[in-house]
Amino acid sequence: MTLVGWLQIVVFFGLVVATTKPIGLYLFRVFEGDRPLLPRLERALFRLLGVDVKQEQSWRGYAEALLAFSAVSVAVTYAIQRLQHHLPLDPQGFGPVEPALAFDTAVSFVTNTNWQSYSGESTMSHFTQMAALAVQNFASAAAGIGVALAVARGLTRRGSDGAGGLGNFWVDLVRGTIYVLLPASFVFALLFVAMGVPQTLAGSVDVTTLEGLKQTIMLGPVASQEAIKMLGTNGGGFFNANSAHPFENPTALSNLIQLWLIFAVSAGLTYTFGKMARDTRQGWALFAAMSLLFFAGVTVAYWAEARHNPAVAAIGANLEGKETRFGVAASALFATVTTDASCGAVNAMHDSFSPLGGLVPLVNIQLGEIIFGGVGAGLYGILVYVLLTVFIAGLMVGRTPEYLGKKIEGRELKLAMLYILVFPLAILVPSAWAAVASYGVSSLNNGGPHGLTEILYAFSSGAANNGSAFAGLNANTPFYNVVLGLVMLAGRFLMIVPILGIAGAMAGKKIVPAGPGTFPTNGATFVVLLVGVIVIVGALTFFPALSLGPLVEHFQALSGKAY
Repeated sequence: MTLVGWLQIVVFFGLVVATTKPIGLYLFRVFEGDRPLLPRLERALFRLLGVDVKQEQSWRGYAEALLAFSAVSVAVTYAIQRLQHHLPLDPQGFGPVEPALAFDTAVSFVTNTNWQSYSGESTMSHFTQMAALAVQNFASAAAGIGVALAVARGLTRRGSDGAGGLGNFWVDLVRGTIYVLLPASFVFALLFVAMGVPQTLAGSVDVTTLEGLKQTIMLGPVASQEAIKMLGTNGGGFFNANSAHPFENPTALSNLIQLWLIFAVSAGLTYTFGKMARDTRQGWALFAAMSLLFFAGVTVAYWAEARHNPAVAAIGANLEGKETRFGVAASALFATVTTDASCGAVNAMHDSFSPLGGLVPLVNIQLGEIIFGGVGAGLYGILVYVLLTVFIAGLMVGRTPEYLGKKIEGRELKLAMLYILVFPLAILVPSAWAAVASYGVSSLNNGGPHGLTEILYAFSSGAANNGSAFAGLNANTPFYNVVLGLVMLAGRFLMIVPILGIAGAMAGKKIVPAGPGTFPTNGATFVVLLVGVIVIVGALTFFPALSLGPLVEHFQALSGKAY
């Protein structure tokens, strides 16, 4: 661990802190402002779509619109992959994507997971990359922002505000796309082009290396996909090597920008929530809890990767799987950020991390996509834990728990527990299945505890809509493509529906004035309690499985067995 390494981490997080308030204010203006930013454009779009901007939806209406839109998106994305050989912009002449893989990929991009069981440059045509995958990068991110805002409205609105409604899904979807994701992606795509990221419809270039060998260099519309891949916490790379590829991430500056883009919107939404609650300290409390968990993770990851590998002690730090342009500190930071935020982009191979270094991204995912999390998903995910924390605090003082002046009762707690229980079920059940089935272990590159970790990581990544992988598991098999697709659907929609139900139940409640027994939720005590609840719930749920995977592997390394 070096001073330069820590400076990289501090500079990155300093940028996040500095931009959280302005981004949060802009998001509040876009979604909760009195007047639209571009009224003529909005009127034309909503007239075309047949949407009444003033018509708010109940939680059921919001959920139904989201599910219908997502179902159509899966079908369209699947069809484009299957028919790509009949569509334009296919300079490489790729054939149709195999059905199970097309299903897995369609679900992956619609759920904002971007799990990739394929190499993009050798599987997907330019048309598929743009019209199917990149489009869903925008749509899934905008949908996530919309759900977060709907939940925030349910918790923060008072009296007759919205008449019990949570907003309008179609309005949130359009505004999130045209005011947030499209303009920012356009600017950063141009910036990436200036740094050397390709943006072309050409196919490939054949060159002769200095050794006299022929090499084929793949090209394509990379920069436009790279920007939204990070901003929307999607993570799916144009190339198989993702952000370790010099065409996706050419310089140290591009690496810093990509890291900041991953956290930018999710961090900003915490301030937006505080504005909606009429108490910005509420938003900063959420930001503080996320920050504590982030620093705990990055510290352990950096420490673990900066130590020597027992098998090759003379080398020093564990450089296996690292992109040498960025080094250990930036690799540990990227791994932590991408799994905190459910982005899934990588600039190093997590499979090559030390056991404890690899434990950090796995634990980040298993905490439930709440350390800043995916755009939107991080906010509504941590709000579930907030309600659980307030309930526990209420039990401590012997009074009905309240949050933002609204009482938390049986229905909300049942839905919150459903939200929390769906997640481990979607991970542990298929992981156990894969670990004992011949077709589940046949594509492992490693046995023992590391092989178990690869399986556990794959299903954790799918359920948390993260998309990163340990990379030692060949998931492009019928079993993994189908089961992971179902896990991704469960991790997205079986968790969104309960949280929208909570928002709907809270929206119509009256505000109860704060009294002497009210537990404040905007101070340091609450932040510490919230972090404790998150860690305890995660530990109780996943510690047995982790103890059989990365923890066993760590003690094997200490005993002299190489990892």
